Amino acid sequence: MKSLLLSAYNQLEIAEQPTPPVGPTDVLIRVEACGICGSDVHGYDGSSGRRIPPIIMGHEAAGTVAAFGAAVHDLQEGDRVTFDSTVFCGRCEYCANGDVNLCESRQVVGVSCGEYRRNGAFAEYVAVPRHILHHLPDAITFPQAAMLEAVSVALHAVRVSALSGGETALVLGAGMIGLLTLQAAHVAGCSRVFIADVDATRLELARAVGGNDLIHASGQELVAEVLRLTGGTGVDVVFEAVGNDETVSAAIDCTRKGGTVTLIGNIAKAVTLPLQKVVTRQIRLQGSCASAGEYAEAIELIEKGKITVDPLITSVAALEEGPRWFERLHAREPNLMKVILSPTHA
Repeated sequence: MKSLLLSAYNQLEIAEQPTPPVGPTDVLIRVEACGICGSDVHGYDGSSGRRIPPIIMGHEAAGTVAAFGAAVHDLQEGDRVTFDSTVFCGRCEYCANGDVNLCESRQVVGVSCGEYRRNGAFAEYVAVPRHILHHLPDAITFPQAAMLEAVSVALHAVRVSALSGGETALVLGAGMIGLLTLQAAHVAGCSRVFIADVDATRLELARAVGGNDLIHASGQELVAEVLRLTGGTGVDVVFEAVGNDETVSAAIDCTRKGGTVTLIGNIAKAVTLPLQKVVTRQIRLQGSCASAGEYAEAIELIEKGKITVDPLITSVAALEEGPRWFERLHAREPNLMKVILSPTHA
């Protein structure tokens, strides 16, 4: 099969690879669309340590059923499907509690690290276990379906924040996850959702997906503006979707006493924590990892138009154009958001 192979760091090539084997409980998917995630770009240059070459990356994908194992009885060839990026065991204590993202045996499609290697969906075919598969409604296009993984991450971040409705919120970072978290917070019933970024172009994208309270600032200027807009109190919850010293510190300063900072971004492996502010203002710090069962909700919200993803898709391109798009994304070319590769794109 044709694949986009990371043969060495910073080196992608179109290569023929064997079609993945199909075990008894596996499904072989003919890939129609696969999004380039930021984690793939960090894997491309080796900075994450989680895409050790050679590896076929890609975990934000959708396509049609091409074949399935003998133990799979509820699918037909040609069915439109998508899949969770997390491969979980379904047997450990975390899985039993619904925390499949914390599974003791968790693997991620398109990742190779010290513990495991699992090829992904930048290829004509990918094989995944049946239990992570989801049927795709006809109303959702394959490029839209390639956004479902990111939508599920945003929904999970909102869910673990334990909102009751009516909260004021701030999203820090208008990247892909931030823009989707903005929409997820509205869906969850937040009364007002601010979103902040230093890139005015990204804030215009925020406006395109329903954002009205846009803040073009960072650092202490951002904190001062949030306090002004909230009468000096701060917001109930901050969704931190960047993950560095400056943004984590600003998130804490923008949160009211007794509020919540949900940490989604993790660009930096470690940050300096203003501990006294967290303790004396009794701020809850909540981590959010991937997703855990939000795919069905993500599908429903896109199908009903309650979360919109089309403005966030920069380009749908042929798989052969993958090396060029990775170079552009790695160079942080302005005005690029989600690039989707398709082995069937003409």
